[in-house]
Amino acid sequence: MLRQLPRRTVLTSLLAVPAAMVLAACSDDGDAVAQNTTPAPADPAKPAEPAAKAVEAPKAAGTVDVAKLMEPGALPEKALGKDDAPVTIVEYASMTCPHCASFHETTLPELKKKYIDTGKVRLIFREFPFDPRAEAGFMLARCSNDNYFPMVDVLFKQQQSWAGVQDAKAALLQISKLAGFSQESFEACLTDQKLLDDVRAVRERGSNDFGVDSTPTFFINGNRYPGAMSIDEMSAIIDGML
Repeated sequence: MLRQLPRRTVLTSLLAVPAAMVLAACSDDGDAVAQNTTPAPADPAKPAEPAAKAVEAPKAAGTVDVAKLMEPGALPEKALGKDDAPVTIVEYASMTCPHCASFHETTLPELKKKYIDTGKVRLIFREFPFDPRAEAGFMLARCSNDNYFPMVDVLFKQQQSWAGVQDAKAALLQISKLAGFSQESFEACLTDQKLLDDVRAVRERGSNDFGVDSTPTFFINGNRYPGAMSIDEMSAIIDGML
């Protein structure tokens, strides 16, 4: 069951969530933790190994009705790629989830180059926030209008600088000003109750209708794959559908 966050403004809530809780927000249970930054000891040099076998396609955790999945929701879809691409990926993500940030920094650029830019894949990105800071990130991206994806990219790349700090409001304001926001437009965005309600409605639909309970969760032509995947894993799935 989804936890209902209070209806106070996100701007106020940014200061109410302990920073230590936020970067564990990839599920309702907070089962993901901030990544360990302690470098591992170097391994001794090893002889060259034979080329690895082709990665097998991960098994789907279930399927959903594609027609229902593609029905319009509370907010206009944000998508990359051609409308008529043979493969459609719907991603549910949270802005404060480190696994989502890792996917967007490592896998998405290769996915875009190999499949999205070549017309083979359309990627639809949907909001699934687990905390007020994630809600704030999505609201600012929505308020960026045509710069939605650039804003999402910046927030993921700088996740550690705003999602896990004590004063998230000041950190987000600094990032937003670089994206063209003023103090006034920043505060207007984060006190827009209709936008907040719509972001939450996208999440509730994902949970209630499609069984999303962790991030990232991908639906690839209706097949559900929870968890971040490498480009090799995604390629193994996509190539079998082309």
